[in-house]
Amino acid sequence: MSFWEEEGKMRKLLFAASAIGALILGVSGYVAARDKPVIATVVKISGIPWFDRMAVGVTAFQAANPDVVASESGPATADAAQQLQIVEDLIARGVNALAVVPMDPAVIEGALKRAMDRGIVVVTHEADNQKNTQADIEAFDNAAYGAALNERLAQCMSGKGKWTNFVGSLGSRTHIQWVDAGAENAKKYPEMELVDEKNESFDDVNKTYEKAKEILRKHPDIRGFQGSAGNDVIGIGRAIEEAGLQGKVCLVGTGLPNPSAQYLESGAITAIGFWDPRDAGMAMNTVAKLLLEKKSLTDGMNLGVQGYEKVTVKQGPGKGLLIIGDAMVIADKTTYKDHLF
Repeated sequence: MSFWEEEGKMRKLLFAASAIGALILGVSGYVAARDKPVIATVVKISGIPWFDRMAVGVTAFQAANPDVVASESGPATADAAQQLQIVEDLIARGVNALAVVPMDPAVIEGALKRAMDRGIVVVTHEADNQKNTQADIEAFDNAAYGAALNERLAQCMSGKGKWTNFVGSLGSRTHIQWVDAGAENAKKYPEMELVDEKNESFDDVNKTYEKAKEILRKHPDIRGFQGSAGNDVIGIGRAIEEAGLQGKVCLVGTGLPNPSAQYLESGAITAIGFWDPRDAGMAMNTVAKLLLEKKSLTDGMNLGVQGYEKVTVKQGPGKGLLIIGDAMVIADKTTYKDHLF
């Protein structure tokens, strides 16, 4: 087990033991400072590198905006019901704004509607189908991202052979968009065959690793994997490396540079795609504050965050807006060190 896997496991254990207390502490600033609006960020799962990085952004936003109270919380496991409970608790506590990265947008629709009915500002991320939100923020066009990941995979596979894909969950909106766009892109290559598609990883390294080993046994001639959740490339990369298949099986998926470094260096991971969760956290909180201040969100505006300097703003699926940035990065062994976090 790698350092990052050990660290992630320990973080999960620590968070599970203190989740309730952390949530109370995260909002306690609200009780002590009712003169300041509270923006509560709720992530899919706490204690993993992706959302630890987002917490850095929330903290940076708080430091730059002392006139608000900003916090981050989330469930200890990738469980939409647990996330819903946290959202409902925050609504009951009377926060002023919610910035949510939904595990499953459909599960929290009712809670977000109740929040808005109470006058709470609602902003979401990775959920462009969310109807009960005032603004959903996407780091980029999700179909373009999924196609870009798959194109990199196709290049590694020379456009031939079996491949499969992973999603954090079948309810994760962006993950489904990415793998569907990837499958559409692969149609350009008649000799690429998609097998056992949409494997659920629940963003768990060990579950992903075991599933990847199962697929390698079932399809010994498989040539490619496309991952979606931040831990997918780690679990799949571990399985590829243990089987000695670096350079023979290609792996492209969403991942962060530091946690992926070991497997990028060994060749078990071909390339990673990402946006900086720190910047996404800052962008969500920035939009939440603008809405609290009754300010307009306009096409082409600069949110003051890298990758979101000239956002596209258009009508979302409900009454809210869809805000799209330009924060996509694709990196491999030769370039990932340009983005170490």
